[in-house]
Order: sequence, then C-alpha cells, then structure tokens
Amino acid sequence: MIFPADPPTERIRVIMRSLCYRNHLSMESISVQQPPRTIREVFESLPEGTLAQLIENQLVMSPSPSDRHQEVLHEISVIIYNYLKQHSIGKVRIAPYDVHLDDENIFQPDLIFIRNENLSNIQQNGYHGAPDLVLEVLSPRTARYDRGKKKTAYERHGVSEYWLVDPDTREAEGFFLKEGRYGDPVRSNGRIESEILGNIFEFN
Repeated sequence: MIFPADPPTERIRVIMRSLCYRNHLSMESISVQQPPRTIREVFESLPEGTLAQLIENQLVMSPSPSDRHQEVLHEISVIIYNYLKQHSIGKVRIAPYDVHLDDENIFQPDLIFIRNENLSNIQQNGYHGAPDLVLEVLSPRTARYDRGKKKTAYERHGVSEYWLVDPDTREAEGFFLKEGRYGDPVRSNGRIESEILGNIFEFN
C-alpha cells in the first residue's frame, strides 16, 4: 500500500483512517499533538512496530512477512550475531528497525551491520546515516523497492555492501560499492560472502 507525498489535509485524514483500519487501531491510539500535515508527520505518528517505510517521501505499508522469509532471516541473523560474538567488529540490528538515511527516506531493512566506529549513529529511534551493510530477504510485494528505489538510495548514501536474498531459491546477490557505485552483483546459492565482515555465511 503506497500513499503519495504531502497530500492536502483531507487526504491526510483519509490516510490516517486507512492506517487505523488496516492495523486495527483507533484514531486515538496514534499519538499526535495536532493532525499531521505531511506524509513524514504521518509516518512519525505511527505506533511502534508498524511495518511502514518512507521511500522517496512516499509512505509504503508492508504486509507481514511469510514464514519462510522469517525462517531465513532468523538463520542468517543468528549466524552473523554468533560470528560477531567472536569477532567484536560491530553490531547487527534486525527488522523492525528504522534506518534514517535522510528526511525523505526512512527504511526498515531486514538486517543491518554497523562497524564499531559508526555505533555513535545509533539513536533511540533507530540508526541515522548509512549502515555499513544492509541485507534484505525478498518478499513478493516489496522486492521491487528492494531492487529499485531502496537500492538506489543505499548506493547514493554510501552503503558499502548490499545483499538481496531470495528465501525460496536461496539465491544471494551481493552489491559492493566501488567509487560511489554498485557494480554487477556477485551471486551465490545459500552463501553470503561478505567483504566487510570478512567471512562466508552459509544458510539453508
């Protein structure tokens, strides 16, 4: 579900009612001191844990992920977490967790890795800036964003390593930032060969 950027006040009210209906909420449960006037303000007023992203100043609502999606994400996140317990080079965060790239792009990637030297960018409402590594487990309804606008934004903001994982085929595609651009992806099956983490992670 996509909502356009900065619509008139009446359309904002329609959006708010739609969000409440979709998430089984009352209007009173959305915490605002005054009616939101922009899509950014709608986003900021959503209850904690809402599956929503601000992509190029458009509010994009996501359905709950599939069981297979969660199985793959859990396996990968545990493998990386255990690796970081042995190699203290940074921290990992998993969705739902907001990544604030700029005022018009606030994403909820499935997994991010942050080097120790960038941990100061972690705030109570998420990570501010470009994570060192981003991983997305693809879903049918959101894959076009992961391959399109979100990939472009990650590249523009300097995310060094970007991984896309198909949970059904187990194909992993890795994009590596070289001179400010992503080149052709490195493809593998059931393997994430991370340069930043300096390791190969295998998953089922």
